[in-house]
This record gives sequence, C-alpha cells and structure tokens, in this order.
Amino acid sequence: MIQCDQCELCEKGPDGRKMFRCDPFSTIKEPECIAKWQLIRLDMLLGSYQNMVKWQSKLGPLQDKIFKYVQREISDMEESDGWKADEEEEEEGKDDTWPV
Repeated sequence: MIQCDQCELCEKGPDGRKMFRCDPFSTIKEPECIAKWQLIRLDMLLGSYQNMVKWQSKLGPLQDKIFKYVQREISDMEESDGWKADEEEEEEGKDDTWPV
C-alpha cells in the first residue's frame, strides 16, 4: 500500500500541512485511498459542525433576549386590546337578554 507521503497527489504546504489533490472519481491509485479520502471528508464535516455549534452557542443568549422581547410585546398588545374584548362581551350579554 502506498503511503500518502509517497504519492504524487499529496503535497506538503509551507506550514507542514498535507494537501491532497486526489479525486475519488478519477485519480485514486489504490482501494485504501478511498477509505482515507472518506476519513478526510468526515473530519472536514466534523470541523464544520463544531464551528456551527460554536456560533449557535454564541447566538443562544441573543435568541433568548429576542424571544423575551417578542413575548413582552405580544402581551402588551393583548393588554392594550383588552378594552375591545370587554366591550364585545358586554354587547353579547345585551343580545342574550332580548325577549323571545
């Protein structure tokens, strides 16, 4: 089995990181390369997920504040429209007292 360091599709960057130029659909040399490629992709996916979780944890307190603000605004609107409901109930009560 060829090691990635020995493959011409693997390059080392100036910081020592490996850069893989292999494409699983055209330039795979050995069957083990596909498994390695899958592991690399899973690692990248995991890194993206972890970054997303970090952002969500930063946005959590802000979302809580927004929800509390919206709830307060809705309750204020309902409270300010309460006089309409009282008048409607009184009118309905008057309608019930009509003689039949």
